[in-house]
Amino acid sequence: MLRFNRIFRDGGGFDSVLVVLALGYLVAFSAFPLIYNLVISFQSVDLFTIATFNRPFAGLQNYRDVLHDPLFWPILRHTVLFVTLSVCLQLSIGLALALFFQQDFPGASWLRGLFLAGWIMPGLVVGAIWGWLLAGDFGVVNWLLQSIGLTSQRIFWLSDPAISIYAVIIANVWLGVPFNMILLSVGLAAIPADVYEAAELDGATRVQRFFTITLPMMRAQLGAVISLGIIFTLQQFDLFAALTQGGPSNASNVLQYWSWELAFREYRIGHGSVVSVLMIVVVIFVAIAYVRSTRHEHVV
Repeated sequence: MLRFNRIFRDGGGFDSVLVVLALGYLVAFSAFPLIYNLVISFQSVDLFTIATFNRPFAGLQNYRDVLHDPLFWPILRHTVLFVTLSVCLQLSIGLALALFFQQDFPGASWLRGLFLAGWIMPGLVVGAIWGWLLAGDFGVVNWLLQSIGLTSQRIFWLSDPAISIYAVIIANVWLGVPFNMILLSVGLAAIPADVYEAAELDGATRVQRFFTITLPMMRAQLGAVISLGIIFTLQQFDLFAALTQGGPSNASNVLQYWSWELAFREYRIGHGSVVSVLMIVVVIFVAIAYVRSTRHEHVV
């Protein structure tokens, strides 16, 4: 007992305690839910068997049911569209803002802080704000478009099947741009100024310096932003719950929201687990690709 107290008094065992606590947290809140979800995906689980462990083993039948569901492929296309447009727009706008705030001008820090204020807001709050902005009858966006003459009639952003998914994309881009801006600003700040000065002395234009210096030297940051953007966008649930609820007629439904609908609206819990497992596999592949790219970067 004295030896045990001496270890902690000297600080030698405190790091071990922190490691054990961190591992316990990961097991309890990450590993166990993932494994439990994987197990459920192979079982016949519904409202009557979820509270018991007497669940028939379904094998791959849940996966066959999901893959042959008429909604699966349209919802998968919506998900690919949502992720692709969101990540591309967040990256391009975030990079443009990072380059803009790299300039030294009065009030730059205040403006940067205003952008960050939107990022720290909960997704449901952002969804409520954009639901008001995009409302078909009294929305500010429709009023602005009509005022400048871009449209003569109201656009029902959230109830038109042709554009409802784009309404959620707009809100998600607005929510994710500040995060991209901050990460890319760090990458820009790490580029030595003398590299730009040497290129400018050699006669390189601003566009040439951007493509020959900025982008190549920010390869690691761009990879991180793209990978994290894909992962965060695949986790986006709140905006769909606040804006469209996957409608109308599943026109804006995506895999993450469909998984929730299967499990908690239709009580097909096994099928909902299958959808989440498929998304976890995608996230794992994205993480592996990013880790391999950064390892190659260090080797080079």
